[in-house]
Order: sequence, then structure tokens, then C-alpha cells
Amino acid sequence: MSKDALTQAGLNLIQQALSIYDSDLRLAVCNRRFAEMFDLPKRLTDEGARFEDTIRHLVERGEYGHVDDPESFIAVRVQQARAFEPHYMERTRANGRTISVEGSPLPQGGWVTVYTDITGMKRQEQLLRTRSELLSEEVLRRSEEVSASNRQLEATNAALQEARRELTEIEARTRLTTEMMPAHLARVDAAGRYTFSNRRLSSVMPGRPSEILGLHVSEALGPAYEKVRPHLERALGGAQSIFEFTDEGSSRRIRAVFTPDPCERGVYILSHDVTEETQARAALQQTKRRELAAQLTSGLAHDFSNLLTIILGMQAKLARMVEGEEAEALITATLQAARRGGELLNRIADITSHRAWRPEPVALARFLRDLETLARPSLPEALALRIVQEAEGAFLIDPGMLQDAALNLVLNAADACGASGEITVAARAVQDTWLELSVADSGPGFSAEALAHGLDPFFTTKGGEGSGLGLAMVYDMVKLAGGEVKLGNGVRGACVTLRLPLRRPETQPTGGLALLVEDNPELRAQVREMLTGIGHSVIEASSVEEACALAEGLEIDLVLSDISLEGALPGSALPGLLPDLPVRLMTSLPPDHPRHVEARQAAPVLAKPFTSDELRTFLGHRRDAA
Repeated sequence: MSKDALTQAGLNLIQQALSIYDSDLRLAVCNRRFAEMFDLPKRLTDEGARFEDTIRHLVERGEYGHVDDPESFIAVRVQQARAFEPHYMERTRANGRTISVEGSPLPQGGWVTVYTDITGMKRQEQLLRTRSELLSEEVLRRSEEVSASNRQLEATNAALQEARRELTEIEARTRLTTEMMPAHLARVDAAGRYTFSNRRLSSVMPGRPSEILGLHVSEALGPAYEKVRPHLERALGGAQSIFEFTDEGSSRRIRAVFTPDPCERGVYILSHDVTEETQARAALQQTKRRELAAQLTSGLAHDFSNLLTIILGMQAKLARMVEGEEAEALITATLQAARRGGELLNRIADITSHRAWRPEPVALARFLRDLETLARPSLPEALALRIVQEAEGAFLIDPGMLQDAALNLVLNAADACGASGEITVAARAVQDTWLELSVADSGPGFSAEALAHGLDPFFTTKGGEGSGLGLAMVYDMVKLAGGEVKLGNGVRGACVTLRLPLRRPETQPTGGLALLVEDNPELRAQVREMLTGIGHSVIEASSVEEACALAEGLEIDLVLSDISLEGALPGSALPGLLPDLPVRLMTSLPPDHPRHVEARQAAPVLAKPFTSDELRTFLGHRRDAA
């Protein structure tokens, strides 16, 4: 039996008549006693029956006695139903029986009404009045009033219970809503202790407790309390405070709103994490500054370039006209200064030209290996380069711009160390908020002036040999990403730390294990480097037979084979021999060659020679997945 049928059966057992109408004044449910008490036809007890039709039926049957204007009477009852209010009343029907009517509205609209036949109770009261000579008229009247009051009180208690239930539901729904919000909502009293919290403090400020009711603000926030204390005191004094601060423990940027409680002394608190917003805002501000700098310098650079061109041309002509070692030395120095001026213009153009931070998924280990490969040949043999990787996996970074910045820092560190010493490049993740790349050296460290102005354009400690734009370009790159640069001195020397927003890609840049089949060792080495460059681990074979043997014992994700191989079988036989593996072929044969045509019928074929990007596209890798 369905739940609706069970409910209806239970309602039919009740000795009182019950009806429930919805907000459209249509019958939702009633019991058998309702139909019997008012002698209603089936059409008026079916779900959806109109309240107005039921009233009209009762008027026509004489339920309310003689009615002078039936339509007006019906209209008034319908209007009262639309503005339904809880009530209790007793009335005597036309048939002489007395009923009590108790109505309560429903939260979703509509109402429920219970009709109780109290004729017997009224008769007992009347009998008591007529037969008792010992009770005075006043006692009888009071007894009837108490009886009526008790019935009304019961109705009121029922309404209060329903209201209590609704309030409980509203409170539970409100708490659920606040706990789902990506912000911390709380209230503290005049003493600074939490009286309410949606238990989201730990998600906004990692490392803090979630259950903080009864705790003082200083206990919940720890060292960050000193940053918020002045604003809390201001709010307790009646002034709203909106501010931002950096939580050093989690490296998060927090925006908070402290609003005084208008009813009693206390403060409502709204705080949420705006780290990503702050990073994006910093990147946008840097882009705007660069656009302004480009507008200011482009005209000057153009005119200066023309002047340098004239100087270079005149000096070259002068060199042909004047002879002598002294004149030649002056001309050479002038030419070198002009050329250096041209290089300086190029550096300025690099800073002010249109550049954008274009992040893509990059494996950090691979990035650091490439950085070491590029930097080591430029360093003296006695100068050690140490790479420390404290973060694993892939990150969304612009590898070109970050590599240029890191190389710049490494070469600056090498200049500071001289012929010997140590440079340490370290990468680490900070609280899942920042990706830090630091370059430290064992040199003399930054001077006080360099710490204060090292990031300023044209500031240099190298005298005439430096342009003063190296660190400025690094600063520009980091700001474009929404990060920050910190200069400092470590235990032995200087340290430059780049902080970039930590973003992880949805897919990791890896392609699984690739089986490379190529009988030419030099070509095999080149293709292997391309495959590892796009994220594959590689095993190698030189023939079809060797490839099949390797495939039996290993979990291979991709087979890339040349068509022409040593041995009895061509590479185009591999798709049939390894039907469960994705096989891709490559060849230097022309497209109309019979073996090339035959291979295309078996598997996709890539024509040699090809680049790494062409191989990436051929294998179906997205550009941002490497």
C-alpha cells in the first residue's frame, strides 16, 4: 500500500472532520468524516474541488440557515479564505447540532481545518444548568466560559507548536545556508567572544579552528589578531570597518567587514579570501602601468634611435676621413657608446612592449632541469649550481617568461660570487597559495641601498657595465603574473624570491609510456627527446620483433614506429600484431610510395622530418598539456 493510501486510511479513522485546501482554494485532502458531517457529494471531496463550490453547496442545502443574498455570502467567505488567519469558533448548524471549527494556515499557503461535533458536550452543559440547584447561575456561566476557553487554548497551543516547528526549520535552513557560503560569518559580544559562527573560519584562514563558539577573537586568529584588533575596537565603538590584511600563517589575503550590532553591544563579522582577486588586481595594475610607460617612452625612444643612427653614420664617415691612433680610439669609444645606447633602448622596449603572462601546464621538475641545462654553461667551473625542488607535480606558469627571469637572477648571482662559490635555486609551494622560486648565492649580499632600490629601473651596482634593467624586468614579469618579488640577505649572501600565484592544471602534463621503434640510432635519439619533451616516458626497439617482445611484459600507452625497419617485418605490421595498443607510424617515404600508401591503411602516418609541435599535434596532445 502506498504512503498516500496509508495516510488517507489514518485520516478516515479520526472522529473529527478534516479538510486541507491549498493556496488556490482547491481541496488537497479530506477524510471520510468531512463528507459525512456536511453530506457532501463525491465531486466536492475529490482532490482539486473548489472551496467556492463547496460553500455554494452548503448554502443551497441550508447549512447556514436562511441567507438573503447567497452570492454575497459566498463571496465574503471566499475573501476570508484568501486572507486566512488562525482561528477557533463554535457555531450551531441549521440541523441543531453544534460544532467547533479550528483553522490554521500552512507555511506553503492554504490551510487545514478541523471540525468537531460538540453537541453532546453542549447538552451536558445545558443539563447541568437546568438540573443543578446547588450551582448558581454565575458558576454555570463561568464553567461554560472555562470550557470554551480550554478548547480555544488547545487550538492556540496547537498553533504555537506549529509555529515552533516552523521556526526550528527556518533556523536549520538558515544555518545550512550560512555554512554553505564561501565566507566566514560570525558575531562577537562586547568582550570579543564568539556567540555565532558558520564554522567556515578554517576554510578562509587555513590552520584556524572551525569550532570557535565561546573563544576570544585572539584565541581563534592567533598572531593575525593584532592586525584586526584596531578595527574590532572601532566596530565595538559603533563605526563599521572594512579592511584587508595578509594572514602570514596561510599567506592568504583576507577582506573583512566588521559591522556593529544595532541591538546590543557586539560586532557582526564577514570575512572571505580575496587572494586570487588581489593577484589578478596586481596583474591588471602592472599591465596598466606598462601601457602608460610604453606611451611615455615610445616617442622618446623613436627620436633617440634616430639620433643614434645619425651618430653611428657620422662616426663611420669620420673614421674614413681621420687617421691616427688617437682619433681611432675616440671614434671606437663613441661607436661603442652609441651601440650600448641602442642595446639600452632594446631593453626598455622589452619592458614597455606588449607582453602578457600566458600560463600553461608545466612539470616543475622538467622546468628546473631545463633551467640548469641553460644556466650551467655560462657559469665558471668553480661556481656550483644547486637545484632544490620542494614542490611536486605540474603548475600553470609561463615557462618562457619565468625562465628568462630565473636565468637573469642566476647570472646576477654569478656576477656577485665571482669565480667560485655556490648558487642555489629552490622551488617550493607555500600554503597552496604561492609558488616560490628563490635564487640565493654565497656572495657579499645586498647593500642597504640595493635592498631599498634594487627593483627600481636603471638602478645598478655594476657601474658602467650594468643597465639597471635586469631586476626591473624580473619585477615586471612577476607583477604581470599577479605575484611579488622580495629582496633579502640570507646566511651567506643575497636571495631574490619570486612569488607567483599557485595554480595547478586540471590535467597533468604526462603522456604515459611510449614504445619508440626506430633502427637509426641518431633519429631514435632525436625522436626520444621529442617524446620526453611532451611528457612521455620512452622505451626503445629497433625492429618489429623486439617491439612485440617488449610490449608483452610492459603496460605501454603508445607505439610510435618507423615504416622501414631492420628485420623481416616492416613497421606497418605492428597495428595488426598489437591490436590492443594505439600504433602511430612515421616515414620519410613520399606519400605516393606503395609502402607509404599501405601504411596509411593500417594506422595514421607522420611524414619525416617533423618538429616537436608537429609530433605533439599528430599524437593528439593539446598544446597546453605538455
